[in-house]
Amino acid sequence: MKFGKVWAFSALALAALIPFASQAQQPVRVGSKNFTEQFVLAEIYAQALEAAGIKTEKKLNLGGTLIAHKAMEEKQIDFYPEYTGTMLLAVLKQDPMTDPKAVYDKVKEAYAKMGLVVLNQSNLNNGYVMVVRAETAQKYKLETLSDLTKVAKELKIGAGPEFRDRKDGLPGLKAKYDMVFGEDLQMAIGLRYQALKSDQIQVVNGYSTDGMISALKLKRLRDDKSLWPPYYVVPVIRKEALDANPKIGEVLNKVSALLDESSMAQMNLQVDGDKLEPKDVARDFLKAKGLVK
Repeated sequence: MKFGKVWAFSALALAALIPFASQAQQPVRVGSKNFTEQFVLAEIYAQALEAAGIKTEKKLNLGGTLIAHKAMEEKQIDFYPEYTGTMLLAVLKQDPMTDPKAVYDKVKEAYAKMGLVVLNQSNLNNGYVMVVRAETAQKYKLETLSDLTKVAKELKIGAGPEFRDRKDGLPGLKAKYDMVFGEDLQMAIGLRYQALKSDQIQVVNGYSTDGMISALKLKRLRDDKSLWPPYYVVPVIRKEALDANPKIGEVLNKVSALLDESSMAQMNLQVDGDKLEPKDVARDFLKAKGLVK
């Protein structure tokens, strides 16, 4: 009788543990948004997890920010790389902030209330940047946006349609720097860099890790009055998935510490310019950093 009670207790205890065991063995479902940098970042994080013995399932190219965030909320994915400024403005609908730590702290606290953990912030800040050719920078002695303001009326800018309406676009440049261009041409991002190269325009609004900046050896101008919020890459993961296997957080944080704007721009160029596969570019990056063999 005593043996029977012990057996019954053991069976019940085992049954109670099974859900936790099966949850721990579930692969980490890695998502991404729908552009080159996200594909590469998701592959880097996923391959690093695999190298650490953590199984993954990739669900890339989900769509824009709100779609990826919804996939997290609905437990369709467990993790994806995000940007602090995007989290602040697009998801939380907060006013722009320019202090990187303040933005990080705010989104980390807000996301925790949603059952999501914001891990360590990387050194990769993919924010807005104004770009000119090296010759233009040399001619007008351009280092900062304040420098650009002095000669903007002599120059043509090529910008996307949204840049005319956003507070951190042309209206923000006017309000913060009193910057007004001689001519404003609306054109797609791919066409903008080609037009800049041929001097059809002299200024482009881009993102700091655009591959074409490296390819064309262009000059990034410093936002010396802090118009733009920081857009640092951070891994965002469901707390439930992280609690099931804390090692996931250790691996993701280790990868984040290796990221920077220069290497990311080069990887974006390898995909967009050299037509390499994101998974291959990611593997080469991890090999160079000693995280995979």
